[in-house]
Parts: sequence; C-alpha cells; structure tokens
Amino acid sequence: MAWRGPDAGVGARSALALALLVLALCPPGARSRALEWFSAVVSTEYLDPQTNMTVWSVSESGRFGDSSPKEGAQGLVGVPRAPGGDLEGCEPDTRFFVPAPGGRVSAPWVALVARGGCTFKEKVLVAARRNASAVVLYNEEHYGNLTVPMSHAGTGNIVVIMISYPKGRELLELVQKGIPVTMTIGVGTRHVQEFISSQSVVFVAIAFITMMIISLAWLIFYYIQRFLYTGSQIGSQSHRKETKKVIGQLLLHTIKHGEKGIDVDAENCAVCIENFKVKDIIRILPCKHIFHRICIDPWLLDHRTCPMCKLDVIKALGYWGEPGDVQEMPAPESPPGRDPAANLSLTDDDGSDENSPPSASPSESEPQCDTSFKGDAGECTALLEAGRSDSRHGGPVS
Repeated sequence: MAWRGPDAGVGARSALALALLVLALCPPGARSRALEWFSAVVSTEYLDPQTNMTVWSVSESGRFGDSSPKEGAQGLVGVPRAPGGDLEGCEPDTRFFVPAPGGRVSAPWVALVARGGCTFKEKVLVAARRNASAVVLYNEEHYGNLTVPMSHAGTGNIVVIMISYPKGRELLELVQKGIPVTMTIGVGTRHVQEFISSQSVVFVAIAFITMMIISLAWLIFYYIQRFLYTGSQIGSQSHRKETKKVIGQLLLHTIKHGEKGIDVDAENCAVCIENFKVKDIIRILPCKHIFHRICIDPWLLDHRTCPMCKLDVIKALGYWGEPGDVQEMPAPESPPGRDPAANLSLTDDDGSDENSPPSASPSESEPQCDTSFKGDAGECTALLEAGRSDSRHGGPVS
C-alpha cells in the first residue's frame, strides 16, 4: 500500500478549531468594547461689516463630549476676557466677552475656549458658572481638522462639543473684532467604533503562536515522512528489478499432452488453486514445487519464498547472501512415492523424448535458456538440465 502524506486540510481545520476555542474561552466583556459618539452640526451666522452681507455656514465638523447631552443649543459666541490673553478659560474668575447687537447681552450665549491648560471638566464648569448655554472647545493646532473624544463627567446638563482648530480660530478672530456671531449646534450622525481589549489581544496572540507551532511541526513531520518514503521507494524499485532478473533464471516448462510426472486432472497450482492444463506455462522452483508462471512470479517479487514450503528462492539460487547462507532445499511435499517435478518428462518441440541418451557431447546437449524475465518469450522447453544430469549420473532423469 502506498504511503499517503498528511492532508493539509486537517491542519487548517485544527487551526480553525483552536481559534474558535480561544474565542469561546474569552470572557464576553473582554472580547471588545464599543465606543459610541455623535457628531455635531455647527452652523454660524454673522454680518460682514465690509460688505454688509450676512455670512452663513454649516458643517458637520463638531463632536459631542462623552458626558454631554445629545441635544441642540444656540446663542451668541463669547470668548474669555482674561489678563495676558488667556484663551483657555481655566481660571475660576474668567470673564467672557460676548459681542451683541446694541451692546447688551440678553440672548443665550456659547462659550468658545481653546483646548489645553486644564481639564475639560474645569473649562466647562468655569463657563457654566457664567451661565453659558453651551461650551465649544477648539482643538490644538497640530491636530489640524481633527477632533478627539472628551471626558468631562460631573458637568451637568450643559452641551459640550469640540471643533477643529481652523474653525475655532476663525470664530475667535471675528469675536475679537467685535462682530456678533450666532452659533447653532445640532445633533449629527451616531458613530460606533469597536475596540479590541488588551485581554483579547493576548488571547489572539497566544492562539496565533500556537497555530504557527502546530503548523510548523506538521510540515516538518510531513516532509520527513515524504523523504523517507521516497528513499524507500527508490531502494524498493532497485531491489525488485534485481529480484526480477533472478526469478527469470528459474526453470520454465510448457505442459503437453501425455506429460509424464504430472496429472493435469489432479495437480493444481497452490497460488490460484486451479488445475494445470495443457499448454500452461509453469515455473519450477529449486524445491521442485511447480506453479503457473503468471501466478508465482508476482508472488516471488513480493515474498521471495515458496508458497508451500517457505523456501527462500532467492537465497537458494545463491543471491543476496554469502555462499554459506544458501539454504538447503527441502524435499518437496508430495504424496508418498510421487514427485511431480522430479518425474516430469520434458519433450522438445520436435517431439523427441529427453529421456533418451544424448547423441551429442555434454556441452552440445545442454539446453540454452533465456534468463530474461519478459513474459512468454522467456519460455525454456528443456529446463530440468537433463543433459547435465545425464553427463553427471550417466542416465536419464528419473
């Protein structure tokens, strides 16, 4: 049976199962947390003294504070009036300058302060003590047009938003020139931003590292097994090739009518359990057991032994071992008084009996067998070395 490498899908399914297990073990609150915030629609309106025209603008450029009520507000814009030009509104006694038509402030007003100098909460409380209806903070210069989250718990129900630095400086310059600016704040879009907690990051990192270790170990195991399998295949192919050549040297015989020493009706091949028939090509092993050539050759390639007596055929022929390692061939297992292979009378193609005395010298009478293992072309009709037996024993094969 051919060896099969590990399925890559198994490693992928294992990694997925591990990741799901890690996520299942994470506490629900540790997996992630959501940050919800609302944008603010900022609308401004003022009268340009040079053109005597009303300038109006609107944009969704603000951001509500975390503790601010999400509702609208409106009023004139006021800026801190503090010694030294403090625009951050951190001092408890900070007063605000609110330009108003007619010079009297009767309408609600909105405090415009710069970020920095103190906490957001302190800025909001200072403006709330001056009865501001809303607080607008503009960001620092290096943030550009960005806004950031603001935490100002404990400031009550006053509306708090942040706008960008360019927009805040524009409004500040108008107010400092004494131009009344009316600001309207509206609720914009709701935003939800997911954040992965640090605990979840740790779990994911551990799962990833574990998955990588398992995958690496799996790959190392796979390629080691593949290397060993390839090496064994190369050795096995070379070994089978040599074994094939040796098997081709075993005796072949074609069964004919009136064959002596074998009963075609009673004898059968021990491999396929079928009776021998006329014109069947049989292979004769060193132990004198006979089998169909097409049955015994594949068997010998895999097992090297006789199916009946377990003789190591390859060693019996003197291969893959020292001369002293060649096994002594046991007697065939046949009924008493009968030896099918030994009593087999071989006939040549011209019908002459090989049991007759040789008419030529021993060297000329010896059969020449084709030792190649190539199907029926390797059939040899004089395979029991009758000539050699005659020369050695001085009589025919019994």
